[in-house]
Amino acid sequence: MVTSATSLPETLAVIQPEISKEEKRRRWFEIFLVLGISLGIALLNSFYLLRNAPAVALRMSAFRSLYGFVQESLSLLLLVYVLSRRKLGLRDLGLRWSIRDVVPSIVVTVLGGLTYVAGVILIQAVRYELYRSIVRGPDARQFFSNPSIWALPFTLLNPFFEELIVRAYVMTEIKELTGSTMKAIVFSVLLQASYHLYYGWVGALSVAFLFMVFAIYYSRSRRAVPIIMAHAVFDLYALFRLM
Repeated sequence: MVTSATSLPETLAVIQPEISKEEKRRRWFEIFLVLGISLGIALLNSFYLLRNAPAVALRMSAFRSLYGFVQESLSLLLLVYVLSRRKLGLRDLGLRWSIRDVVPSIVVTVLGGLTYVAGVILIQAVRYELYRSIVRGPDARQFFSNPSIWALPFTLLNPFFEELIVRAYVMTEIKELTGSTMKAIVFSVLLQASYHLYYGWVGALSVAFLFMVFAIYYSRSRRAVPIIMAHAVFDLYALFRLM
């Protein structure tokens, strides 16, 4: 685990004791426990909406926003509890506040936005070459129309929820359990894209380009604050567009 503001030196990683099989099984169980409780319903809803949109129209009511806020808060508390079993905390996942995070946050936001646009163009170009058509997936207003004022607290919490659980925790655990940074990146990005399938396959693959930037940055820096701030920018922009 990271124990300072810098990346974990390779020399320290080498001298860490090997994880026992029993401990590995326990940690894999904890990963799927955290993901099942925090994302299980979101995954089911995403696949349901993928299959039934645009017939299904939802409203971002006060109840939905409050439910999402409570559910994500409890999921983060579960993460804190799971980490505490090994005498760790969110700081060990890279949640360390510093003024130095401002510039990386801006860079990650801009690079993520540009990569997302490039991904949309690439996916649509490939589809056009294959089928001679452009896909227009479901619009965000179809699923999050008329947000209430309670959508703002939920929107501010969501970047912490996603980036600490799906990015920092999942990537850290998979990297330590498998020894592969690539597996950690791929699993995190695919998982995050999977519960955005309500946007359709093209939409989910497009946002995967954005998530890939976040994942690569985290794998190199081990800092969570810049990607949380970048994620918040995109979420707030999406919320203001719906108002």
